[in-house]
Amino acid sequence: MLENIHWLGHDTFRIDGPKTIYFDPYELGEGNPNGDVILISHDHHDHCSPEDVTKIQGEDTVIVTIASAAEKLTGDVRIVEPGDTVEVQGIAIETVPAYNVNKFRNPGEPFHPREAGHVGFVVTVDGKRIYHTGDTDFIPEMADLEDIDIALLPVSGIYVMTAEEAVEAAEAIQPEIAIPMHVGKGIGSLEATKTFEEKAPVDVVILEME
Repeated sequence: MLENIHWLGHDTFRIDGPKTIYFDPYELGEGNPNGDVILISHDHHDHCSPEDVTKIQGEDTVIVTIASAAEKLTGDVRIVEPGDTVEVQGIAIETVPAYNVNKFRNPGEPFHPREAGHVGFVVTVDGKRIYHTGDTDFIPEMADLEDIDIALLPVSGIYVMTAEEAVEAAEAIQPEIAIPMHVGKGIGSLEATKTFEEKAPVDVVILEME
């Protein structure tokens, strides 16, 4: 499965399988195949990028996102909220809350408020459950997730979990493999991935940015 997961920088991933799945496409290079399913965690410009979506959007592409991001997009857009379970193009998709508990734009104003309804996604591909957290801190809901095979965890801090907080998340989720993200393309430091790898209680794979 790992050979089918491509990290395209920041929070952007492409999964090649029976269906081509993208998470949060942003600053895409040329030559990426069209997506069957595009999952967008929230409406911030570096996650919901309409110009990048159009690069990989075909006639049959389905976009799954929250209402505030859907307003920026066109095509077959399915709106979800935290806690939903849907099936799209034969892919089982669960949404998980994503929010800050200790990262603030101003006092009392988190970068990603819980009430904004941002999401992460758990998708099942070839029998493997892959969790993309979206932009979030380590939150209690992570401990309720079951049988996660691969967890894509932010590590850069400032807006999301630090590497040390991602270690706590990995301990709670207990995936078979954790892959650090929310670095690259001007976001955070790649050194954070090394810190996470050194301290995490689970196997860590640091993907090369494509």
